Amino acid sequence: MKYDVIDLHGKKVDAIELADSVFGVAVRPDILARVVQWQLDCRRAGTHKTKDIGEVSGSGKKPFKQKGTGRARQGQKRAPNQYHGGVAFGPVVRSHAYSLNKKIRALGMRVALSLKAKENRLFILDDMKAAKPSTAAFKKAFAANKWGSVLFVGGEKLDDNFALSARNIVDVDVLPAQGANVYDIIRRDVLVLSKDAVAKLEGRLSND
Repeated sequence: MKYDVIDLHGKKVDAIELADSVFGVAVRPDILARVVQWQLDCRRAGTHKTKDIGEVSGSGKKPFKQKGTGRARQGQKRAPNQYHGGVAFGPVVRSHAYSLNKKIRALGMRVALSLKAKENRLFILDDMKAAKPSTAAFKKAFAANKWGSVLFVGGEKLDDNFALSARNIVDVDVLPAQGANVYDIIRRDVLVLSKDAVAKLEGRLSND
């Protein structure tokens, strides 16, 4: 498909051909949900923990005799039903990560890119470079393009001035092409790719 290439101020400077196999696939909400859930699960720290009966402090001695007190029988003070006792079946430190098929991950990227293109929330920049760091200049460009929540994806190496200019703007992320992922694409309203990023993504996703 033909797509306009613009500069940071929204002026058309060129046109580019986008691969339909990457930017024109059918939108699959189920695939997006699977990939996003996988990403979020892999990010979880898994450091939640409670103490079980063997970890709480206290004696294992029987608190009172079995019979004759009129009270319910008790085995020890550290039991889960006791005050300050251990927790039964509580969370333990573990990894929440699991494997997801490589083809599903690649399809999720294609669907996310195609969704942005279909909704006209995909923009292609001629380059992602800045002469000097200037957050004020970036804010003016965002206002001219009516961009709010934006993800910029550059080439293999980001321009330092460009990254510094965007760093202090709320709801703006800048990633290299190898760091592009479904969750970050979906969580921002607008996706802006450089021409280098388009080439990298098409090369990465056309082989899967």
